[in-house]
Amino acid sequence: MPLQKGFDYEKFVTLMDQNYDEIFIWDKHRKIVYANYATHRHYGIAPEEFVGKTLHECTVNEKLWSPTCVPLTFQDKRPVIQRQKTFLGIDIVTISVPILDEEGNVEFVLQSVRDVDDDLFKMLRPLTLNTEEAEDMHVETIIYKSTLMKDTLKFANKIAGTKAPVLILGETGTGKSLIAKYIHEKSPRKEKPFISINIASLSPTVIESELFGYQKGAFTGAEKSGKIGIFEAANGGTLFLDEIGELSYDLQAKFLHVLQEEAIIPVGSHKPIQLDIHIICATNCDLQNMVEAGKFREDLYHRLNVFDIMMPPLRKRQEDIEPLSAYFLHLFNKKYGRSLTISSRVMELFHQYPWKGNIRELSNVIERAVLTAEGTSIEINHLPESFFRVDNIKNHGCPLVSQKLSLEEAMERYERTLIQTAYQTYGSSRKMAKYLKISQTKANRLIRKYVRNEENAAL
Repeated sequence: MPLQKGFDYEKFVTLMDQNYDEIFIWDKHRKIVYANYATHRHYGIAPEEFVGKTLHECTVNEKLWSPTCVPLTFQDKRPVIQRQKTFLGIDIVTISVPILDEEGNVEFVLQSVRDVDDDLFKMLRPLTLNTEEAEDMHVETIIYKSTLMKDTLKFANKIAGTKAPVLILGETGTGKSLIAKYIHEKSPRKEKPFISINIASLSPTVIESELFGYQKGAFTGAEKSGKIGIFEAANGGTLFLDEIGELSYDLQAKFLHVLQEEAIIPVGSHKPIQLDIHIICATNCDLQNMVEAGKFREDLYHRLNVFDIMMPPLRKRQEDIEPLSAYFLHLFNKKYGRSLTISSRVMELFHQYPWKGNIRELSNVIERAVLTAEGTSIEINHLPESFFRVDNIKNHGCPLVSQKLSLEEAMERYERTLIQTAYQTYGSSRKMAKYLKISQTKANRLIRKYVRNEENAAL
């Protein structure tokens, strides 16, 4: 390839890395030999993690996008354009171009990938890959890479075909409602209603009539025609009751009766209505402690807890932070008309932050940053002040903001504490670099700054 004198390969690659469009280069063995940084925007995966992956690994094993147009480009030796969806649920359009060798065989395939552009897609319609797979593609809405979440979903798949009650446990913001919806979509009831109700959102004075429904004239203020309750509305499908620990003790007995008899009696009626519903409940409370305290019925607890699923907190799903960040960044970039990226330094902090509010907190932090950021990327100063109260990796408090430090002073103190503790824990720049997801060169520089220099100063 001709390049201007003094414009070397390294500079060319640097420019390619800054391209807003995602770039992939595949060799003749259908293996990725180059990926630019824009891949992080669509998949939450660093480009160096892509290099060396095969097409089979990307599309079959990890299901990073679907469908794929690479095989047709190799087969027909022609450009192809295809709408795709990433595993984050992001709609993209890919242009796949063959690069032929001297004998006319495909040596490389160059792919340019961008957010869906309807005008571009229409203009290049003759190149389009037309497959049923593109129309019927289904992408799961639960975003994960971690083994922990993979095992959680594997168990959810196993129990999706049963009618036995499911109890989903976990902290606030971990995605309990998403896993309930996932179970419904994987069940034989997926074409039937899925009704989700937060018990805490229902007024105590009307909760019984909302759940069980009522006949006309059942009480003062009732609708003349009566009303179908939530249980009956979910008949044939799935009913998800969030924050089940908020159900009053009196109504717990009636709920137990519904589970045992598979029937309800509306308020003001004596005639039971038979039910065929899958009950899924969720709570962030410790129901066993509530049972011991006399606040939750023990018989109901055991009836609900046939299958339990523990949703792991985000701090135990480190591998999921980057893809989730990429998903929310894309979501809010699109919502607010921005085209921001997340700086590597911010991503380092994301991996150290305890995320007590879990996925919901991550979403809020990124939305705030997208709204307030200037320039082209989300930087440290776009994070909320509360973010800098993060504990370090040994869980020693680090309330930097409360000490009224400047941003630079606060960041330097946080960085010093982090590097000193990481080096003390791992003992080498290589291991520390791997843990903090930084280069070994950068790790050595930080060790010199915060460990060696301070040791020499103390002598």
